[in-house]
Amino acid sequence: MRPDTRTGGGPSQRMLRVGELVRHAVADVLQRGDVNDPVLSAHIITVPEVRMSPDLKIATCYVMPLGGKDLAPVLKALDANRRALRTEVARRVELKSVPELRFREDTSFDEGARMDALLRSPIVARDLDAPPSDDIAEENDPE
Repeated sequence: MRPDTRTGGGPSQRMLRVGELVRHAVADVLQRGDVNDPVLSAHIITVPEVRMSPDLKIATCYVMPLGGKDLAPVLKALDANRRALRTEVARRVELKSVPELRFREDTSFDEGARMDALLRSPIVARDLDAPPSDDIAEENDPE
C-alpha cells in the first residue's frame, strides 16, 4: 500500500472511518449468515481489521476463524463469495462506490502472543529486576 503523504505516511481519518464501517458490515454479514456457504456457516469468523486503500476502492479484510483452525478453506470460501459479500456490504454501508473486498489472514494474535513470550523471557525479567544504574540515578537526582 502506498503511504498517504498528507498525514505523514499513515492512513487518513477517512480511510480509518470507512475501514471501520466496512469491518462492521462484513462482520455483521458473516455473523448473520447472509451468504449461503457451508464452510462459512460452519465457522465463527472474526474480522479484527479492515484496511482501505487511499482511493477507498479496495478493502483488505483481515480475518481469522475462531480457534485459528481451517484457515485455508475459510479464505477460499470468502474469496469464492466475494461478490455476494460485497453486495451485502453495499446494502449496509452508504458509500459512493463499494470497495472491492480482499481477504487475508490476520496475524495480529500470533504477533501478540510472540510479544508476550518475549516479555516473559528470563532475559527481559533479569533486566526488569536489575537495580537502576548510577547514570540513571544521577540524571534523576535534583541536586
